[in-house]
Amino acid sequence: MSETEVSGAAATPAAQGYRMPGEWTPHRRCWMAWPCREATWPNGLDAARNAYTEVARAIAEFEPVTMVCNPPDVAEASLAGGPGVEVLSWPLNDSWLRDTGPSFLVSDKPGQPLAAVDWGFNGYGNKYKPHHDDSAVAAKIIERAGAHRFALPMVMEGGAFHVDGEGTLITTEECLLNPNRNRHLGKAEIEFHLRSMLGVTKVIWLPFGYQDDETDGHVDEVACFARPGVVMALSCDDPADGNYDRFKANLEVLQASTDAAGRPLETVTVPQPPRRERGDGRRLTLSYINFYIANEGIVMPQFRAPEDDRAHRVMRDLFPDRRIIRVVANDIVVGGGGIHCITQQEPKT
Repeated sequence: MSETEVSGAAATPAAQGYRMPGEWTPHRRCWMAWPCREATWPNGLDAARNAYTEVARAIAEFEPVTMVCNPPDVAEASLAGGPGVEVLSWPLNDSWLRDTGPSFLVSDKPGQPLAAVDWGFNGYGNKYKPHHDDSAVAAKIIERAGAHRFALPMVMEGGAFHVDGEGTLITTEECLLNPNRNRHLGKAEIEFHLRSMLGVTKVIWLPFGYQDDETDGHVDEVACFARPGVVMALSCDDPADGNYDRFKANLEVLQASTDAAGRPLETVTVPQPPRRERGDGRRLTLSYINFYIANEGIVMPQFRAPEDDRAHRVMRDLFPDRRIIRVVANDIVVGGGGIHCITQQEPKT
C-alpha cells in the first residue's frame, strides 16, 4: 500500500484520475464491524449481533463479507457469520463501518491501483468517546485491500454523502455544515474537498436529514442514487409529522436539480415507516433508503410496518435485475442507523 497525505491540488485523487464509483458497480467484498459498544444498543448486544448476522449472511449470498471485530469476539462472530463471512481481529469502539471505513476509489486510467480516502473521524462530533480505534480502522482496511491511501484530516463519514459514479454527489447541509465536524471550513471549502477527494464535479446540497438523526442528518437516511439520473427520496404525507417539511424541502431541491451530465434528476419517492421512538421520546430513523446494493442483489430493511410491502415494490421496480432480500432492521435502527450504515463496499478494479 502506498500513501499520499493530501496537501496540494496535484496530490488529490481527482487530479490523479480517481473517482468514487456508484454503489451498483461490481464489488470485491463488503466490510462490516461486529457490535461491541453496549451503550449503543438499548435492546442489548445480543439483539444487535443477531441483526448484523442476518445482514451479513444475506450479503454473503451475493459477495464475500469481511467482519471486523474486537479480539475477544472472534469466536462468536465467526460462528455467527458462517463460512461466507471472513472475520478479522482489530480493536473497535463501535460498529458503523460505513462511517469509520474508507471511501474506495477507482481510476479509468489503465494500470492504476485501487485507492481509498481515509477521512478524519471524530465520533459524530464527539457524541461518543473513546473513538480512537474507530478512527484507525480505515487505514487498516485500506492496507488489507492493497489500495493506495489518500489521507485527509477533514472530518467526514461515509453515510454523509452519496455519489452516482458519474460526477454527481448529494449531501445535506444539516450534517456537513454542522460546526461539530469542521468548524474551520465553510461550505465552499467543504465542497472543494468533496470534488477533489471523490472525483465529482457537481454537489447537490439538500437542506435536511431525518428528524432526530444522531448523525446530524446523514443523507443515506433520506436520499440516494439508484442509478445515474435517478434518485430515491424518503417521503412523508402527514403535515403534522416532523419530517413533512424536511422531506418536502429536500424533494423540491432534487426536482429542480440536474446532475453533472446536465440531466434533470428523476426522483422516486418511498414512504417513511410510522414513527417509533427511543425511550427518551426522540424519533428513531426508520428508513427504506438505508439499504445495501450487493452484486446482483439488494439487502433492504423492513420494520414490520404496513409500508414494508409498498417499499419493496418500489425497490423491485427500480432494480428488476437484482434479487431482493428483506431483513428486519428494528434492532439495528435502535442503535442509530440502518443497513447501509453498517456496511461498506469495496469495488472491483
